[in-house]
Amino acid sequence: MKKSLLFLVLLIGLSLTGKAQMIEPVHFETLLKTTDKGEEAEIVFNATIDDGWHLYSTDLGSDGPIAASFHVNKMEGAVTVGKLQPRGKVVEEYDEMFGMKLRFFEHKGTFVQKIKFTKRDYLIDCYIEYGACNNENCLPPTQVAFFKKGVANISKAQQEEAEEKAEEMVTEEMVTDTAQAPTDSIAATTTATIGQELWSPVIDELKAYDEKQAQDSSLIYIFMAGLVGGFLALLTPCVWPIIPMTVSFFLKRNKEKKKAVREAVTYGVSIVVIYVLLGLVVTMLFGASALNALSTNALFNIFFCLLLVVFAASFFGAFELTLPSSWSNKIDQKSENTTGLLSIFLMAFTLTLVSFSCTGPIIGFLLVAVSTQGSILSPTVGMLGFAVALAIPFTLFAMFPTLLKSAPKSGGWMNVIKVVLGFIELAFALKFLSVADLAYGWHILDREVFLSLWIVIFGLLGIYLMGWLKFPHDDPEHRTNVPQFFVGLISLAFTVYMIPGLWGAPLKAISAFAPPMNTQDFNLQKAAVEPKFTDFDEGMAYAAKQGKPVMVDFTGFGCVNCRKMEAAVWTDAAVADLLNNDYILISLYVDDKTPLTEPISVTENGQQRMLRTVGDKWSYLQRTKVGANTQPFYVLLDEKGMPLNGSRSYDEDIAEYVDFLKTGLKNYRER
Repeated sequence: MKKSLLFLVLLIGLSLTGKAQMIEPVHFETLLKTTDKGEEAEIVFNATIDDGWHLYSTDLGSDGPIAASFHVNKMEGAVTVGKLQPRGKVVEEYDEMFGMKLRFFEHKGTFVQKIKFTKRDYLIDCYIEYGACNNENCLPPTQVAFFKKGVANISKAQQEEAEEKAEEMVTEEMVTDTAQAPTDSIAATTTATIGQELWSPVIDELKAYDEKQAQDSSLIYIFMAGLVGGFLALLTPCVWPIIPMTVSFFLKRNKEKKKAVREAVTYGVSIVVIYVLLGLVVTMLFGASALNALSTNALFNIFFCLLLVVFAASFFGAFELTLPSSWSNKIDQKSENTTGLLSIFLMAFTLTLVSFSCTGPIIGFLLVAVSTQGSILSPTVGMLGFAVALAIPFTLFAMFPTLLKSAPKSGGWMNVIKVVLGFIELAFALKFLSVADLAYGWHILDREVFLSLWIVIFGLLGIYLMGWLKFPHDDPEHRTNVPQFFVGLISLAFTVYMIPGLWGAPLKAISAFAPPMNTQDFNLQKAAVEPKFTDFDEGMAYAAKQGKPVMVDFTGFGCVNCRKMEAAVWTDAAVADLLNNDYILISLYVDDKTPLTEPISVTENGQQRMLRTVGDKWSYLQRTKVGANTQPFYVLLDEKGMPLNGSRSYDEDIAEYVDFLKTGLKNYRER
C-alpha cells in the first residue's frame, strides 16, 4: 500500500525538522515612575511582543500556563503595595487544552508593581517572571530584572509612618508564608551535578545533524518529485503525440544520423534550460523568506487549494487551460526563420507553449508543493527533475529510432491519465485547505471530515478506473484494460484501508497528510505514553544500565503546545511503541517550582545566576547543553549524553516524528 502512494509522497516532499534555537520574542523596558505622592512609586515593565506571540497576564491559576509574577531579591527603604497589575489591552480567550479562560497581551503590554518608600535612601533589586507562547513554541519561566538605588523625596513624618506600616506588613507576610510552606518533599541536588560530563554542550553536534538532514533529504525528494511529474506529463495527449513527430523531423532534415542525434540532444537540453529558468523566476520572485512563509500562511494555502481545484477541473474536462495561440504561432514562425541552435531552442519553447494545457497543472502542482518547503532552491531543483524527464524520450528516440515502432500509440489511455491526475490534485487541494483550517481554528476539516473526503475521492477514482464512471473527453467505447484494472484495484483497496481511520486508526501511510489525531472527535484508539523519569541524571543512569537510548523531552506544566504534541503525536500507536519500549523517556519540566535544597550559582554568558527551583535547573540544562529555550523540544541522546539525531520541536507530522525516532534508534545501534 505504501509503495502505491510513493509518487504522492514524492510530490509533497519532506517537511523540515525542528532546529535548536535561542529566541527572545518579548523585549522589555523598565523604569521607576514616581506618583504624585512623594512616598509612592511604580515599577513599570513595558513589553514589546513579536508578531504571533502571546505574553500571559497575571493570576492564571496553577493549572494554566506561566502567569506573570513579581519577585524580590532585596528591597531596602521601600515595600510593595498590592500585587503586580497588568495594564493595556488584555485579550481573553477560552483555551480548550487547559479548559479555562486565558488572558494575554499581543504586540504590546505593561506590568506595574506599586511600592511605598519607608526611607529616603532606598535599594530595589527585583524581577518579574513571565511566560509566552506562539502556535508552535513556549518559553520557560523567563525573568526580567530591575535594579535601582537612589534617594526618595519623602519627609521625616512620612518616613516614620511608612516604617510602622512596613513592620505590620512584614509580620503578616511571615505568618502567611509559614502557613503556606510546602509540605511535600524538596528535590535535592548538588553543584557537582551541574558540572558532570552528561551536562556538556552538544550544540554543534545537533547543528551538524540538522544541516545534514536538510541537505540530504528535501532537495533529493524534490528532484524525484519533479522527475515523476515529468514522466506523468509525457503520457498526456498534449505531449506524447509530439514525440514521434519531432524525432521524425530531426531525422528527415538531417541525412547524417549523428547530426540528427546532436540536434535532438540540443532540443532536450533546451527543454531543461526553459523549465529551470522557470524555477529560477519563481525563486527570484518570492525569495527564501517568502517561500518559508508560504508553508504556514493560511491565505496562501487557501489560494493553493483553489488553484489545485481549478487544475483538477481542467483535467476532468471542464475546460482547457491554454495560452494564447498567437504566442505559439509567433514562436513557431521565428523557429522556421532562424537556423542553428536558436531555431532548436525556439522549437523547444513552442513545445512548452503548445503542451501547456496538460503540463501547466502538473507544473503548477509541483511548484505549489515545493515552494511550501521553504527552501530557496526547491523550485529550481523541482523544475530540473521535471525537465530531465520530459527531455529524455526526445533524445532516446532520436538515438534509437526503431524504438518508435514499439512505442504505444496515442489513444484514450492518455485521457485516463489526465483524469487520474485530476483526482490526485483534488485530494491534495484538501491538504492545503487543512493547513489554513488548523491555522485559523475553524474546525471545518477535522481529521474524520478530511478522511471522509479522501475516501470518497479515491473511491470514485477506483470506480472510474473500473469503467463505471465517464468524463466528457472519455471514449464511450473504451474498455478497462488490465493495467487500468490493477490500478483501480489499488485505489479501491486504499479506500477501504482509510475507513478505520474514521474511528481513530493511525493510518501511518497517510499520517503526513491527514490533520492531527487531536482534531478527531471520536477516537477508539488511545495509546498512553508516560515518562519513566523527570530527573535528567537519574534517567541517564538508568538508560546506561538498560542499554537503551534516551529521549529528553523539555516541556512545561503550562506549555499548551507540549500538550498538543502529546495529544496529537504521542497517541499514535507507532510513536507510543517506540517511546515506551525502545527509548527511556525523560520529561524535564522547565516551570517546576519545587525549590532546590540549596540554590546553585552558575555562570552563564559571563554573568552569575542563581538556580532556585527544579525548573530553573532544567531550563539551564536546555540552554547550555542543546542551545534552545523553547518548549516542546525533543533531543535523542546515547548514554554518554551525545546526540543520535537532529532536534525536533512542535510539529504534528506523525510520519516525520516516527522517522526521527527510528533514525535515532538506528544510529544508536550502529554505535
